[in-house]
Amino acid sequence: MKYTRFPLGPLWTNSYLVRDASGDGFLVDPAGDAAEILSFAREHDVVVRAVLLTHGHLDHVGGVPELLEQVSSPVYIGAGDAEMLRSPDLNAAEWMGYDFKGIRNFFTLRDGEKLTVGAMTISVLETPGHTPGCVCYLVSESSDTGEDTLLLSGDTLFARSVGRTDLPGGNGERLRESLIRLASLPDTLRVLPGHGPETSIGAERIHNPFWPEDKA
Repeated sequence: MKYTRFPLGPLWTNSYLVRDASGDGFLVDPAGDAAEILSFAREHDVVVRAVLLTHGHLDHVGGVPELLEQVSSPVYIGAGDAEMLRSPDLNAAEWMGYDFKGIRNFFTLRDGEKLTVGAMTISVLETPGHTPGCVCYLVSESSDTGEDTLLLSGDTLFARSVGRTDLPGGNGERLRESLIRLASLPDTLRVLPGHGPETSIGAERIHNPFWPEDKA
């Protein structure tokens, strides 16, 4: 399993193209102009089979309409943020530089659901707090050399930080509960966040000041 990070949009949001050895892939949080991603996919013979959204904030979904003009992949988002995708705050969209009026052709996901893209299995973890419908995606791929896993954490968990909860729909206590859930994952698990550098569960257990102490 390979992945490439593409910082996109006005807030330099991390968009990820994840793919298996056969070239089946999925795109996470297309935040802006996807031309670079699609060019990379063509150059490396990657077929985008799905578009996964970690939550509904515009800096993570703003590139979806343009992307869908070029690919026919299904779009998925956590059920709790579905309305954000259907009816975004147009004033905020304009403020952030997006001409985004919402989309309606997408699928919603709930905790514990699994998707399959090529040889990869994607498990949905509901992690509300930053938004009501935030999800993380736990991706695994088994091969002859063992199992390769990674966590796409969106704006739930960053390197040395967490998602803010002072925006509409944010809830600090729910975020703490979500972090407790992530604390049960193995230290070796790679974490690809929505902003900033990648990290691991073990690194955040040691260094993140927001990590839940009772689960450390």
